[in-house]
Amino acid sequence: MANRIDAAALDLREDVVYTKSVSKTVKGGRVRKFSALVVVGDGQGKVGYGLGKASERPEAVRKGTEDAKKNMIEVSLKGTTIPHEVIGVYGAGRVLLKPAPKGTGVIAGGKVRAVLEACGITDIRTKCLGSNNPANVVKATVEGLRSLRSLQEVAEMRGKTPEEILN
Repeated sequence: MANRIDAAALDLREDVVYTKSVSKTVKGGRVRKFSALVVVGDGQGKVGYGLGKASERPEAVRKGTEDAKKNMIEVSLKGTTIPHEVIGVYGAGRVLLKPAPKGTGVIAGGKVRAVLEACGITDIRTKCLGSNNPANVVKATVEGLRSLRSLQEVAEMRGKTPEEILN
């Protein structure tokens, strides 16, 4: 398990990606509850997501934010983009993440865009392949970002220098 990131020390921005209302029919009528999917990030390569459920929307968002701060990861970046192409998978959700040259911008759908912007990635191309369920798309995006490795990390794992790997 990687080291936990102390969210209190970071200047985080939060983004409510998705809220939905669910109702359950009980003896006395319908009971309404809310769930909120929240993404937090510092714009410097740290990002997390969380799901909060409560009987009121603001409380669900607060719980989702707390959960997101607990589940933060650090992402390997290469300038304003990612080091290599990757496909993130979570359940039936699959997200293709491709590096892009400077000035391209974030070419992504709403749910993926929220994660990438919170992370601080400004040049990338993405495509959702498979499920368009917001929760699975966000989780697949984070899984893809988690699996990224920089040249230095790969060289260290293989016991070589970065120059040896490039040749």
